[in-house]
Amino acid sequence: MIPLSPLEAGYCVLVLVASYALRGSTGFGGFAAMPLLALVLPMKVLVPVWTLLTIAASATLFGKDRRHVSLRHILGILPACTLGIALGLYLFKTLDAALLARGLGVLVTGYGLYALWQTLGKKSSGPPPRGIATISSFLAGAVGTIFGTMASIFFAIHLDALRTTKEQFRGTLSAMMMTLAVIRGAGYLAVGEFGRESLLLFAAALPCMLLGIFLGDRVHTNMSETIFRRVVCAILILSGLPLMLK
Repeated sequence: MIPLSPLEAGYCVLVLVASYALRGSTGFGGFAAMPLLALVLPMKVLVPVWTLLTIAASATLFGKDRRHVSLRHILGILPACTLGIALGLYLFKTLDAALLARGLGVLVTGYGLYALWQTLGKKSSGPPPRGIATISSFLAGAVGTIFGTMASIFFAIHLDALRTTKEQFRGTLSAMMMTLAVIRGAGYLAVGEFGRESLLLFAAALPCMLLGIFLGDRVHTNMSETIFRRVVCAILILSGLPLMLK
């Protein structure tokens, strides 16, 4: 196992529980933990572990919300997402990552503010243009390829633009993330990245993840649709701000 001081171990536990409580309540948001954990854990070990945690967390939520999963939304996201992956591979090799991150931060924060403004209006202005859903699915493929852990932001934008219910939002997003994580995990397995150290670290992190999911699920159950949508918007805004400062 990687040698960690008691303070570092406690920090990892806090980050895991808090991020997966967010994941359990909204269906996404756990991506924020990876850069925080990378402060004390090597990326070569953390990335495969994160993939296993993503599969486990998504399977946990999927088991609870499977009746709310929309196969239509999943199939609808695949064409644009596949094109996004192709673009992401190209941009990863040719463009400056800091410039990409700032541009993405502006986009995510802007949409979060727009969607939040809609929830605060006295009268509903109707759902945003459906083209936003197509664009966000394209960006999910591109961003997931470039940054590894941020595709969930754009999956969230995609589902929010389609005005899914909170149950359908969480269940469908979990199914999307589990599918991508399984594919990514198969790739890591093929190149031998799931070593003994990664598996031991995953076993140590699993109870923290499950506790976070449990706490988040209690919040989700008692959250109104309006409050839920505002929380989603706030997460999008807070996710975009650090990118803008990179």
